[in-house]
Amino acid sequence: MTTALAPLTRSHPAPSPLLEIGHAGAWVPVCAPGALVPGRGVAVLLPDGEQAAVFVDRHGDAHAVGNRDPFTGAYVISRGLLGSAGAERRPFVASPLLKQRFDLATGVCLDAPDDPALALPVHPVRLR
Repeated sequence: MTTALAPLTRSHPAPSPLLEIGHAGAWVPVCAPGALVPGRGVAVLLPDGEQAAVFVDRHGDAHAVGNRDPFTGAYVISRGLLGSAGAERRPFVASPLLKQRFDLATGVCLDAPDDPALALPVHPVRLR
């Protein structure tokens, strides 16, 4: 008597999601979203040598902006403090050096909104 055997299957864990940021027409892998601590930033070295600062706010939304502080030239934005401003409570990061605030959605400096030279570049973020 012959018994049919079920085909062997290997159980592979589902791939964990990966946070990516858009830069220069490509998506750059950063880390698993769970590796980010809400309210704390991480610096990411981009393929062209530029840097980005990646944050997860208290609502769990990820944001990526340039890491270079336009006021001092120092690459420190990832060490800034998160907060929210205005009636709509838009998230911002305050530079750890001179405390200027930058809108995480637009990069605009909230303390000098009419000067586009003081805005941070903003990178799109996605989970893959």
